[in-house]
Amino acid sequence: MTDIKIFDTTLRDGEQSPGVNLNKQEKLEIAKQLERLGVDVIEAGFPASSEGDFQAVKLIADTIKDSTVTALARTKKHDIDRAYEALKNTPNPRIHIFLATSPIHREFKLKMDKQKVIDTSVEMVTYSKSMFNEVEWSAEDASRTELPFLAEIIEAVIDAGATIINLPDTVGYTTPKEYGEMFKYVSENVPNIDKAILSTHCHNDLGMAVANSVAGIENGATQIECSINGIGERAGNAALEEIAVALHIRGDFYPYTTNLNLQEIKRSSDIVAKLTGMTVQPNKAIIGRNAYAHEAGIHQDGMLKNSETYEIISPALVGVSADTANTLFLGKHSGRHAFKDKVKSFKVELTEEELSAAFSSFKELTDHKKEVTDDDIYSIIMEIKTDASNIERYVLDNFEVNYEQDGQTKAHIDVVTPVGEHVSHEVTGSGSVEALYKAIQEILREKTNLLDYQLSSVGGGKDALAESRVQIKINNQQFSGRGTAQDVLAASANAYINAVNRYLMSEQAAAPAESVNA
Repeated sequence: MTDIKIFDTTLRDGEQSPGVNLNKQEKLEIAKQLERLGVDVIEAGFPASSEGDFQAVKLIADTIKDSTVTALARTKKHDIDRAYEALKNTPNPRIHIFLATSPIHREFKLKMDKQKVIDTSVEMVTYSKSMFNEVEWSAEDASRTELPFLAEIIEAVIDAGATIINLPDTVGYTTPKEYGEMFKYVSENVPNIDKAILSTHCHNDLGMAVANSVAGIENGATQIECSINGIGERAGNAALEEIAVALHIRGDFYPYTTNLNLQEIKRSSDIVAKLTGMTVQPNKAIIGRNAYAHEAGIHQDGMLKNSETYEIISPALVGVSADTANTLFLGKHSGRHAFKDKVKSFKVELTEEELSAAFSSFKELTDHKKEVTDDDIYSIIMEIKTDASNIERYVLDNFEVNYEQDGQTKAHIDVVTPVGEHVSHEVTGSGSVEALYKAIQEILREKTNLLDYQLSSVGGGKDALAESRVQIKINNQQFSGRGTAQDVLAASANAYINAVNRYLMSEQAAAPAESVNA
């Protein structure tokens, strides 16, 4: 059996998804969950892109111990220096540098000839090697690069010290046959290829990212770069959960193993979906809400007789509870000690202050909700762990929504502005959410445009927590926001305010991140 290393890029390529703006505490909590999941390498970000990303990568590198932490850098000394400063305290500092190699990128983006691309890559790999034991070099747009040139430059960067060679399908253009043949060609035509490991990195523009990744390991790759829920640029990246479970379920066909704890997949998916605001589609393979649901009569009949008739994956394998509606664990009369034990079961560390805040929110919830589920408690914990109350921000103090006789809705809100000013406003709209959002927009000093609004429940039941997610545009930038509350309007209002506060956070940090597509 061949051991396949899992390189997770949720926090780098995944965060480049439009509207995703994670603060450093949110990135840290995702990194901790990736560590629990057992990923081999966590790509924590792009330190040279902004001060905020630098601080987030440094925090993750200083905290994570069981997974290797790496960061992305262009083939520029400044980028490499910033990556080293962020990563130097991690047990095994590793850098990921890239340069495009395809004809279209050489001509139009880089304006470099082949020799210049080789010389630049060799120079920066050599420079990186003076600081990092592990140097990963990526041939951006490798799948559209001439194979002889690809072999030539790979040989050169390995001689310069590269230990991992990544061949990305940057624009999701290739097919499994083509992608596999590229790895086979490199394996057979690069004389020093035994001194480095080969890695895949596939985008999903044509829906073939997972298939292409598997084709890569069938032809010599021993590392797969992927992301939780498949998030990433444009149509996303290869989905970690799909690759991991496919290799496990079809172990009879694929002679590969990973170090992943598959039972942490659902929790990993949930935290990424919650903190990024990118909802998982119901029919998403492995972790979608409908992945283990059976409605057709003939399917239900078969399931009752033997679950394997229509279910090739046990829900428990990926951490989905048997009834998918979450088991009741705690309630109104549960004490602090029982709550603390439940928090420990999530493997999330809370300070005493955070635990007190979480327990207070839990008790408040039990006054309104009879059945408190794991998802409810986990949602409370994540809200506290990822709170960014230390920044200057808007705070929703109070709101009222009233329905008028003429069918109109009147909304009144009270907000504390980032400078501490208490402001009130009242407007009329044709619906409760519309009126509420119009009132908020009138108070904000920033001009905002609502792009998307979603409302869902956390768990099931008529008293389930409401979770709202919005996406707004401010200054031609997209920001997502989330809000959770017992009341759907409170959740909706909190989500909008949260999105605006994320904009303020980005403004307080340095220049916005540059999008890279390696």
